[in-house]
Amino acid sequence: MSSASTEATANTAPCPDEAVRYEIRDSGVAVLTLNRPERMNAWGGGLASALYAHMDAAEADPAVRVMVLTGSGRAFCAGADMGDLDAIGGAQTSGDVDVTKLVGERYPAFVTELRKPLIAAINGACAGIGLTQALMCDVRFAAAGAKFTTAFSRRGLTAEYGVSWILPRVVGWGPALDLLLSGRVFYAEEAAELGMVKEVVPPEQLMTRTLEYADDMALNCAPSSMAVIKQQLWGDALRGIQETSARAEKLMHASMLRPDFIEGISAFFENRRPNFPPLGDLTELQQS
Repeated sequence: MSSASTEATANTAPCPDEAVRYEIRDSGVAVLTLNRPERMNAWGGGLASALYAHMDAAEADPAVRVMVLTGSGRAFCAGADMGDLDAIGGAQTSGDVDVTKLVGERYPAFVTELRKPLIAAINGACAGIGLTQALMCDVRFAAAGAKFTTAFSRRGLTAEYGVSWILPRVVGWGPALDLLLSGRVFYAEEAAELGMVKEVVPPEQLMTRTLEYADDMALNCAPSSMAVIKQQLWGDALRGIQETSARAEKLMHASMLRPDFIEGISAFFENRRPNFPPLGDLTELQQS
């Protein structure tokens, strides 16, 4: 692997005071770090707004091909900020309950609409809405011993923010019922057995391994192909098999008309790394 794939260059310097740090590696991987370690990266409207603003920037930046989401300190995201939950509970008496203070203006499922791959590096505690956000990522790595919990049933809440939709699709119906109804704590090792995370690695190797995977994707995979495949997978979850098959045929035909296809085939036969262009407009996604 070239030096570009292993060197973390901060084209956008992270500011320690920001709720979310944002930096771009030479390989084209943007790293977004939830940065409230003193609160175990507890989720609140301000953090959500900052995170999604950075994701918008990464989505619009042609230099970015893949995103990685992780947390600072000993947690990925320990769930909703309990101070915010307490305030919402107190507002019940006045009827002035505003959940946007907790989740912001957009829900975690927003990230499924991103055209660029989003990989989670789960470095520690991952609970409640933090788990929901991780599940909405495309691929997940976890540090050995990291704790997970849905938590909702133990806070008097329902399966919020789309977790009832995504969790059964990731782990299956039975395990989803177990995890949501019990709200029990489970560990990264069980998460891997359930298919919730791709790999479990020693904590000190988590970012190295995740970035190795992300760098390889950024350097060797066509942005247009990844964007269409993402849209197919997330979109097809809501479609029937006949519609899905017909649409897949149209998208495959469109992919064969792009320069990416010629470059991918040429690189294979010439035994070299492909030089794919940045992600541009994909009109076939609007037309199909």
